Amino acid sequence: EVQLVESGGGLVQDGGSLTLTCAVTGWPFDEITVGWFRQVPGKDREGVAFIKNSAELTRYRDSVKGRFTISINNAKNMVNLYMNSLKPEDTGLYYCAARDHPYGLDYIFEYGMDYWGKGVLVAVSS
Repeated sequence: EVQLVESGGGLVQDGGSLTLTCAVTGWPFDEITVGWFRQVPGKDREGVAFIKNSAELTRYRDSVKGRFTISINNAKNMVNLYMNSLKPEDTGLYYCAARDHPYGLDYIFEYGMDYWGKGVLVAVSS
């Protein structure tokens, strides 16, 4: 059974930093594509960052480029999202998700994900 468990959410001030971690079990980790998504009440869930482990590819939402970094820790089967220069508009429930994705990441924002974690809350105060 594939499981994704997020950790690391919390409350931070405008301009602060947080690191989210997604622990993945039940999947051949070297083949995985993982994405971080976020959702706020009243808005659609949106993809934030993606990583394809086997090809070492990454892809980011425009609004987080230069501030967020996604990376993989293969020794621990974990995916991290390093978030710097956080803004109040980054507030939301952040989810980790995974899919088997035999393509590059050019159109990854258009694909659905196969497995989801339960989410962690990130709150950025102004």
